[in-house]
Amino acid sequence: MTATLITGANKGLGFETARQLIAARHTVYIGSRDTERGRRAAEQLGARMVQLDVTDDASVEAAVKTIEADGGLDVLINNAGVAKEWRDDNVVIGPAEVTADLMRKTFETNVFGTVRVLHAFLPLLRRSAAPVVVNVSSGLASLTRVTTPSDPAYAYSGVAYPASKSAVNMITVQFAKAFPNMRINAVEPGFTKTDLNGNTGIQTVEQGTEIIVRMAQVDPDGPTGGYFDAEGTLPW
Repeated sequence: MTATLITGANKGLGFETARQLIAARHTVYIGSRDTERGRRAAEQLGARMVQLDVTDDASVEAAVKTIEADGGLDVLINNAGVAKEWRDDNVVIGPAEVTADLMRKTFETNVFGTVRVLHAFLPLLRRSAAPVVVNVSSGLASLTRVTTPSDPAYAYSGVAYPASKSAVNMITVQFAKAFPNMRINAVEPGFTKTDLNGNTGIQTVEQGTEIIVRMAQVDPDGPTGGYFDAEGTLPW
């Protein structure tokens, strides 16, 4: 069976992705910072739980050892993410208020966490016969979309979250070029109702996970180094 790790999978998009991939006969590891929440989610789904804080080297290294001892990894889904630029009154912190500290906190999970996990699991992925990486990005990562007045993304005024996801797109491209035997892609789930946005999204998690699940099951001759949503290829 295909062994799949999903970071940040005890709720939201990660949880639903795990559910669908288990139905597709994947052995799924739910990566969760909180051990108890992760354990409950894993029990509910029939998944395996691994404690995983993408901002902590020791946590990531321990997760690698656990999964390696079980037999290895075929699919890595970098789903863990934060959006810290929403104030309690649902107003976005824009350029006039954004600070280096806010940027740093956002990048610590969304960018450095993605690289930390990728780097740590590369040896296991390279041993797989059909390794796949899915980096969960955002439509707000697209410079084309946020500079096109007719596009809904144009109206978003935040800096930290879009910048972090643009960085994830660049990471995706450069890793895909470096490892041509892997399928490494970035995906945009769409504006989905999750805790990340205070459940203000317009899609269900089932709709949002469609592209994640699809790219997690991409064939060895499928696309790599791309940026996709449910409708197709997105502009950088």
